[in-house]
Amino acid sequence: MEPFFSVLLSALFLGETPTIWVVLSLMPIVGGVALASLTEASFNWAGFWSAMASNLTFQSRNVLSKKVMVKKEESLDNINLFSIITIMSFFLLAPVTLFVEGIKITPMYLQSAGLNLKDIYLRSLLAGLCFHAYQQVSYMILARVSPVTHSVGNCVKRVVVIVTSVLFFRTPVSPINTLGTGVALGGVFLYSRVKRIKPKSA
Repeated sequence: MEPFFSVLLSALFLGETPTIWVVLSLMPIVGGVALASLTEASFNWAGFWSAMASNLTFQSRNVLSKKVMVKKEESLDNINLFSIITIMSFFLLAPVTLFVEGIKITPMYLQSAGLNLKDIYLRSLLAGLCFHAYQQVSYMILARVSPVTHSVGNCVKRVVVIVTSVLFFRTPVSPINTLGTGVALGGVFLYSRVKRIKPKSA
């Protein structure tokens, strides 16, 4: 559903109205990703509404970030904008983390639970660096493409993760997963073609 949120928010905040062909080309992408992921998770309403909220907030961030990037006067580049958002999120979420986790994140508690502090710190550092690099590259791409194209790429990323897990971890894959992967990739090709169609001027 992520591309559809992006279309709606781009129309509201950026004034970018896609052609009907672009909107229709998003359906096989979303449907294909859903089919490719079908056997990976069980459905429940709490998870569904959490996913919808995640789509809304993630795409809101992308669209509003794009709005700041494209301002002619006093615009921030993608690196500075991402840095500001990262610092703001740290100050907003640090108190929440302390409130929710409390003593559970202290070294004494972790050691008492029989965990290796060195491994935890090393893996946390590596995970943090990888995630930061991923987000930074994401913002660099967002600076060059529309939020809708960015969300399409983000959808395909899920298919790539599934294919990679099949190749490296020998994860069993069902025919419906294979079909979903093919449909999603076909949708991306279709999107790339219809994106070039210019709307007729009135």
